[in-house]
Amino acid sequence: MSVVAITAGAQGIGRAIAFAFARKGYAVSIMDAAVDAGEEAVGMIVHEGGRGLFTEAHAGDETAVRAWIGKTVSEFGAPTVLVNNAGIMVRKPFLELTTADFDRALSVGLRAAFVASQAAARAMTDADKGGAIINIASTRWKMSEPNTEAYAASKGGIVALTHAMAVSLGPRIRVNAISPGWIETRDWQFSGRAQTPHHSEEDRNQHPVGRVGTPDDIAEACLFLAEHAGFMTGQNLVIDGGMTVKMIYEE
Repeated sequence: MSVVAITAGAQGIGRAIAFAFARKGYAVSIMDAAVDAGEEAVGMIVHEGGRGLFTEAHAGDETAVRAWIGKTVSEFGAPTVLVNNAGIMVRKPFLELTTADFDRALSVGLRAAFVASQAAARAMTDADKGGAIINIASTRWKMSEPNTEAYAASKGGIVALTHAMAVSLGPRIRVNAISPGWIETRDWQFSGRAQTPHHSEEDRNQHPVGRVGTPDDIAEACLFLAEHAGFMTGQNLVIDGGMTVKMIYEE
């Protein structure tokens, strides 16, 4: 049985990834701190005939992350795919950013990926099987808005961690990253919090593809990396509608 484990899989991009893999027949194990959203997402997967498992856990809790991988193995077997999706935005003026703020962003957005990857890779190895690890980074690994230092550092770390793990874990385990740009997630939240998004013409036109991204765009890339990219490891796919290649001048 193919098994996917997803951190922060209850809402937004993580939820779309969970649904996409469920449709492909994977057993889906979600870890998230949002209980209502996590139970709803897994309930929807099971309702459609899939296999799902939700574990309430905070990505910054090392013990909880390792326990979640262990629970996944007990329920479904070793993961075939791990998607490290957890991350938090800390937006504060640089001179007001505390070390606690900085550490919180890195514990969720970077350290959790290391912890989950180590536990999942060990399970894959113990089961004598290979697999794929997919790290969700961001275009902010290479470009920034003001006052986002902690988040940018976590995403830059994810890209570096990706190529380092790819070398260490190959050839049985492939490791790649995805760097999303602007992905609209308001309609991919827990049903009680979901909103219908609206984008202006300016929002759409600043993307060379002519639209804002959706969580499904990232989910499809995850499926590609998991199932169709056997000669690809250590790479970072930028999926941003072309925003980071567009030259912008003030008029």
